[in-house]
Formats: sequence, C-alpha cells, structure tokens
Amino acid sequence: MERRNFLMGTTSMLAGGLVVAGTANAQMKMVPPWVWTAEHGLTGHLVTDPDPSTDDLAKFKRCAYCGMSTTQWSHTRHVIQYEDDKSEATCSIRCLTISLSLNLDRNPKNIWVGDAGADSEIKPLVKVEDAQYTLQPGKMGTMTANRKWAFADKAKAEATGAQLINFEEALVAAYKDQAMDTIMIRKRRAEKRAHMAQKMQEGN
Repeated sequence: MERRNFLMGTTSMLAGGLVVAGTANAQMKMVPPWVWTAEHGLTGHLVTDPDPSTDDLAKFKRCAYCGMSTTQWSHTRHVIQYEDDKSEATCSIRCLTISLSLNLDRNPKNIWVGDAGADSEIKPLVKVEDAQYTLQPGKMGTMTANRKWAFADKAKAEATGAQLINFEEALVAAYKDQAMDTIMIRKRRAEKRAHMAQKMQEGN
C-alpha cells in the first residue's frame, strides 16, 4: 500500500513538473530569440551613434573582443554601424567577424576600414566597398597568421605582391582562419601572462 501511494505521489509530481515545464516552454516560444538576445545577449557595450566614423578613435579606444588599442592598430581597425545605429570598432577584420556573429539580427548599414596604404601614421577610414583588400597567407597580420589589409589605392595594394580580394572574400577568409588564429592567440597570451608573472616575482 505504501509503495502504491509512493508511486501515485511520484506520478503526480512528474505530471505537475511536466505542466510547469510545458508552460515555461510555451512562454519561451512566445519570446523571439532576437528579443531575448537584445536584453540578455553579449552586445550591450554597443553605442548608438549616427556618425561613428567621425572621431572614431576617441569614441572607440579599444576593441571590445580582444582589448587591443584601435589607435595602435589603426591600419587594420574596422568601424561597423548597424541598421539601428548601434556601432563599435574592432582592431581587425578577425574581431569584426565576432561582432557580426554576435549581432545576427542586426544588418550592417556601414562598415569602414583603416587605409593601410595611407602615408599618415594614423590611418584614415575608407568604406570597405571602396577598399582593395589583400590576402597574404603566412604573413602575420592583426590577430591573425594570414594578413588581410585594406587599401584605398589599388596600385599600393598591387605593390604588396599579395592576392587581391574584395571585402566579402576577406571576411570569408577571416572566418576560415578563426579557429587556428584563436588557438595561436590563446597560446601567445598565456605565454605573455606567464612571462609577466615571472618578472613580477623576480622584482619581489
């Protein structure tokens, strides 16, 4: 009798749990994923800016995804403005792929890139559709083992001897390199942290 009551009680508890779970699932389905990510996702640092390319280095001092200085890496930085004017800057096309991956429900309105061929120390921005990208496998770039630089002047791009590609092709190449580049970066940063820790110990 006790066993029977236990089983009946357990069955009732399970049934109650299924009802609660079913209600929770129904509520979850009512909330579209893009609404949920807007509140709980990883893009809360984006700023609303109708003109993000103006004074971008003052507005976006560091890449949110790797911490690199946008001024130091002005020749490979990218500034992206989504259709809702949410904007940010990254140090490289490698980190731009992360922004695009995290903002699946925002369409880019404008993307700018630093002109690696400019004579000035701080490189000016140019729209990615107006830039000539170059691909140099095996030559270190910013956050990548395969350099992908952009030039406003096609002749300067050709002078590098690199393969000439457009922005979409550079983006695909960056996504393909993401796995190996991430492994490389994690290893290098771990070594740098260990070296800094050792120097601090020696200083003590």
